[in-house]
Amino acid sequence: MASVSAPVQAAPAPSVSLQRGIVKMVLSGCAIIVRGQPRGGPPPERQINLSNIRAGAMARRAAQSQPDTKDTPDEPWAFQAREFLRKKLIGKEVCFTVEIKTALGREYGIVYLGRDTTGENIAESLVNEGLATVRREGIRGNNPEQARLCELEDQSKSSKKGMWSEGGGAHTIRDMKYTIENPRNFVDSLHQKPINAIIEHVRDGSVVRALLLPDHYLVTVMLSGVKCPSFKREADGTETPESFAAEAKFFTESRLLQRDVQIILESCPNQIILGTILHPNGNITELLLKEGFARCVDWSMAVYTQGAEKLRAAERSAKERKVRIWRDYVAPTANLDQKDRQFVAKVMQVVNADAMVVKLNSGEYKTIHLSSIRPPRMEGEEKNKDKDKRFRPLYDIPYMFEAREFLRKKLIGKKVNVTVDYIRAATGPGEGTPAFAERTCATVTIGGINIAEALVSKGLATVIRYRQDDDQRSSHYDELLAAEARAIKNGKGLHSKKEVPIHRVADISGETQKAKQFLPFLQRAGRSEAVVEYVFSGSRLKLYMPKETCLITFLLAGIECPRSSRNLPGGMQVAEPFSDEAMLFTKELVLQREVEVEVESMDKAGNFIGWLHIEGLNLSVALVENALSKVHFTAERSAYYKTLVSAEEGCRQRKEKVWANYEEKPVEEVVHVTEEKERVANYRPVFVTEITDTLHIYAQDVETGGQLESLMETMRAEIAAHPPVEGSYAARRGDYCLAKFADGEWYRARVEKVESPAKVHVFYIDYGNREVVSSTRLAAMPPAFSTRILPAQATEYAFAFIQVPQDDDARADVVDCVVRDIQNSQCVLNVEYSGVTCPHVTIQFGDTKDDVGLGLVKEGLVMVDVRKEKYLQKIVMEYLNSQESAKSARLNIWRYGDFRADDADEFGYRR
Repeated sequence: MASVSAPVQAAPAPSVSLQRGIVKMVLSGCAIIVRGQPRGGPPPERQINLSNIRAGAMARRAAQSQPDTKDTPDEPWAFQAREFLRKKLIGKEVCFTVEIKTALGREYGIVYLGRDTTGENIAESLVNEGLATVRREGIRGNNPEQARLCELEDQSKSSKKGMWSEGGGAHTIRDMKYTIENPRNFVDSLHQKPINAIIEHVRDGSVVRALLLPDHYLVTVMLSGVKCPSFKREADGTETPESFAAEAKFFTESRLLQRDVQIILESCPNQIILGTILHPNGNITELLLKEGFARCVDWSMAVYTQGAEKLRAAERSAKERKVRIWRDYVAPTANLDQKDRQFVAKVMQVVNADAMVVKLNSGEYKTIHLSSIRPPRMEGEEKNKDKDKRFRPLYDIPYMFEAREFLRKKLIGKKVNVTVDYIRAATGPGEGTPAFAERTCATVTIGGINIAEALVSKGLATVIRYRQDDDQRSSHYDELLAAEARAIKNGKGLHSKKEVPIHRVADISGETQKAKQFLPFLQRAGRSEAVVEYVFSGSRLKLYMPKETCLITFLLAGIECPRSSRNLPGGMQVAEPFSDEAMLFTKELVLQREVEVEVESMDKAGNFIGWLHIEGLNLSVALVENALSKVHFTAERSAYYKTLVSAEEGCRQRKEKVWANYEEKPVEEVVHVTEEKERVANYRPVFVTEITDTLHIYAQDVETGGQLESLMETMRAEIAAHPPVEGSYAARRGDYCLAKFADGEWYRARVEKVESPAKVHVFYIDYGNREVVSSTRLAAMPPAFSTRILPAQATEYAFAFIQVPQDDDARADVVDCVVRDIQNSQCVLNVEYSGVTCPHVTIQFGDTKDDVGLGLVKEGLVMVDVRKEKYLQKIVMEYLNSQESAKSARLNIWRYGDFRADDADEFGYRR
């Protein structure tokens, strides 16, 4: 920057008024740019040159359009003068008077640090430090300010300060480096270590020019991971700002311009240096995103070293608040309710390597596609190689089978967390592209693991690339890109250089000759492993035999299942009653599960007939037990005949489903074989209303909650219309009545004890709490609200598999913990076994489905009550293992070790 001084011939300004501003930039030791306060946009600014002094000119790079010109170096002490002012003034408020304004509009004046002229005179400070000279040819004898400058210059000379020191100042001239021969090597040589720098220029909100210290490289740095609106250069040389470009530039300028910062140079793709600027007050990249001045960009996000998730979170915050560039933003899931946006579901089927069918808590089925990933696919040439062969994507597309198997083994039958990221609209068929129905795309996690990320990291799927303005993408897109980079680096799956796996799977469904050859082998094998690939009906399935690598059609033996509708030569065959229910039952139980089959025979169409077992359950027996099939006479020869007949008899007597129209006929007596009881996990939703001091629970059934609310509303309306007469009710033990609770409302209650008219013990039958009240707060219960109309809604339960501590303090700790966790909240419970006073249950939290009782054991708050029933041993072992963990960690009751010996009773426990 060329030095400037006040020309003598310029006319003085007509009036000298004090003005104020904030220093935006220091151009040289004698010129600054002052800006006003922002009001609805970037503020006005003006250049003020210091009167009566001259500082050295700063280095300038030669104009690129003029190849003959050379770079101009610093004049001695020019950079030190600029630095002196920069450190003193940048971002500070100053006041100034304009003494002279030239014909070209250049302004000269006196600048003071602060709000008035009592502050430090900047020109005097420069002269005093020997960083500027006084322009003596323009001195007027009667001007005290000019006289003061001359006096200070003389003192500085005598003290040999700054430019007046010995040596001439050659050591103060910087060796400026405007170009870097190999930017990538330069960036790599710094090893992503923070280096000191000064921001010399802000091109737009996310691109700056920085002076790297101490070597004085002047480089352009683009912020990693983000892009701000920019200024487009038109053909005529003018610049047109994009929306919010000026505001974004001012945001960065006001915080970074000519500030001391540290820069981490992170990468250099295509000669563009990417970096992160660190300032003591924060990270400008995150601030720009948070304030809606920038958007995340995928191509440079990968090199950002400060945590890409922070940038996504900042951008998400701006989107939610709809600030600045996001003012018209509409979220991809904006039209979805919260319950449709995030839910827990059970995986019933894996459709492809990127889609699955899940069952919601409502019983509805929904197809979910994994966000932002693409399953393995076959390129055009490979697909057309063998046109005569029937194309089977699962087996013929490389890695499709591995991807499907990965998802199947990890997810089938499991509860997963689904977060919907976007809905991909339906598309019509185009030239060479198929039509797609509307797709719900989501992030699916199980046990904290993102399934899509796991799939990509194993090289079993690839990540879809998007346009920068396309927000319809995974909420964990950066993790997916990182996982893909790891898979490529390690040569996993699709990215492997090895031979692709080939699956030669023979489909012998309906191939009678092949089936005949295969039958003896399967009969001799006894129980063979299989995977259910497809369910045609309740008793007809397609199985994949992994050891034999073949597909077979399998019919369940020993039963007669309702037939589904199907096309026949004579027309459509109408479905038999309960055929759909039977097919759904079989699907939910065995589809894509690993099963065992016993092949007994085959039919004339080449379909194998036999028994299918899943986790010890015979599917034929299960269908008969659920009244979805009848026993076929061919079962008489099998070992399962007695079990089938016993199951059928019970359904027939109850006239369930397929037996609904059954009429009793004399039948031969059948010997019933009782099977050992198995634990049934039939959790149902309840609302916990009361926890007693003995750790018993009172809960309302959620299904009947609406009936209770309706009854209470009607009851209170009637009481309001016909208030009971105080004292008219005579309480008797065992009577049902109405009682006014502490909240002033009336509730249904039962009298448990009458000490006196002033002390009546009541139990609130719909909530489970007890209270001692005066008889004046009691009233007779009208018949319209009696327990015959709606039974008492609060049911008493006790925790299964745990011992309630006898010690008062220990028991109080447990009760407090349970009250805090589940009182007045919705949970699910399952009755495990009967107790002396009430059923014993396991309770799970409504959202996480974690076992509350097991949690108490894990925390070391209670001991396990060991049950001897065989069918409960699996869950009892889970409790005992948790108890051992708590004991090892010396938690709560175990803090002094295992006390369950001679002094167990003293501690309030029994062994």
